[in-house]
Amino acid sequence: MKRRVFVGMAMPLVAARWRGLSPDRAAAPDLVLILRGGRSYRQGEWRTDDVAIDAGGKLRFGTNLQAPEVIAVTNKVVAPGFIDILADNGANHPRAVPIFEKYKVTDGVTTALQMHGGSADCAGYYASAAASRHAINHGVSTAVMTIRGKTSSLNSRKTAVERNLAEGALGVSHSLEYQPTPFGEVLEYAKIARNRDRPMFLHLRYSSAEQELAGVAEAVRLATESGARVHIDHLHSTGGTWHMEEALTMIRTANAAGCSITTCVYPYTYWATYLYSRRFNPGWQQRYGIGYGDLRVVGTGERLTAESFARYRQTVTLVAVPEGTMPRDTTYGLALREDFCMIASDGGIQSEPRANSHPRGAGCFATAVRQGLEIGLPLERILAKMTSLPTSLVRPALDGRGVLEEGVIADLVVFDPPTIRGNATLENPNQVSSGIELVVVNGKVAYRNGQLETRNGTAIRY
Repeated sequence: MKRRVFVGMAMPLVAARWRGLSPDRAAAPDLVLILRGGRSYRQGEWRTDDVAIDAGGKLRFGTNLQAPEVIAVTNKVVAPGFIDILADNGANHPRAVPIFEKYKVTDGVTTALQMHGGSADCAGYYASAAASRHAINHGVSTAVMTIRGKTSSLNSRKTAVERNLAEGALGVSHSLEYQPTPFGEVLEYAKIARNRDRPMFLHLRYSSAEQELAGVAEAVRLATESGARVHIDHLHSTGGTWHMEEALTMIRTANAAGCSITTCVYPYTYWATYLYSRRFNPGWQQRYGIGYGDLRVVGTGERLTAESFARYRQTVTLVAVPEGTMPRDTTYGLALREDFCMIASDGGIQSEPRANSHPRGAGCFATAVRQGLEIGLPLERILAKMTSLPTSLVRPALDGRGVLEEGVIADLVVFDPPTIRGNATLENPNQVSSGIELVVVNGKVAYRNGQLETRNGTAIRY
């Protein structure tokens, strides 16, 4: 991708295609809801005009508009609904979906895409999803790791990837740390993504101080040789934990040379994963500089011992490393300043009353806004990282979302900047965020004043 194209893709918010409303729009009879008095960032500046929704669920803007329902949002921010490209609802069980979506929508998320993993049967996923009503928009990528576990030859794996993309999958994803794969094979998947014009989502191969930059270099090589849009999942936990400045420089240099590489982070200083994963293979204490007692079971806070570590490793149990393992100022705080870095949770709450899930599944986006403001980023830049930048990556499936423009789909979040924050904790991840006052999905109110309302989500697919 040419440098000028990439920079345009990563601008804070996409410029509006329309510059105003005709006089008769002020009395347009098809408006059904008006948000009045809030601030919205459009056409490169903050505005306070009315944000309206018409009967077709599309956005309209103007002054003194008329509609049956007018909601005062004075001193609040009206923004595009947040887009979570690394949502994680691996179970996708009918009982888990409403719980998962509840904690997403109360965090301001209107679209949750499972691009880190996804499905090996995308037709089946979308068919199953269609059987239920959804609070938010949803979609998946092609899960190479699952496909490789079910097939033995490269040709059969490539055929399965192609089939899933033909069935509407939003991209190709693979996790090299959890399932090491020869570079030549990964390159084949990236070429398929390029030919289908889908992004390639990559969990890097290494998470040690000695090798993490080799994983970044591999991603750069993959983008260079395939021409695919390559997205590096949560760079601060795989690739930039110890060498974030160098990792960002490598990506910046590659993009200047014509590559299209993006990345994401979640605003927490610790990671969590399942004990059965390769991250906890022998030598983990030396790799991360921690011991059994530093690991805590998410959802209870129980600290492990050698005995409980061995016992839990035979189960599906998520544990977290200590806070500060990934210091903000030297990891994701640096990455957030880059135009090619966006926000993504890599999480999801799937059970109640208390889940064994990282708090990012419930509070990622409210926390990201709060911490972005704390490190001095302009609010419009923070919002771009969870709206227009994800839209530009998962294109064209997300066209018409993640932006405030006349006539686009009305996915909106209204929040209060002084009070927005995530409340989920490691001990109790099942807590909704503060400061999120209203969420609109496809033109209908999904969440208001702490209450879930209409379920109006739709499938996002190619």
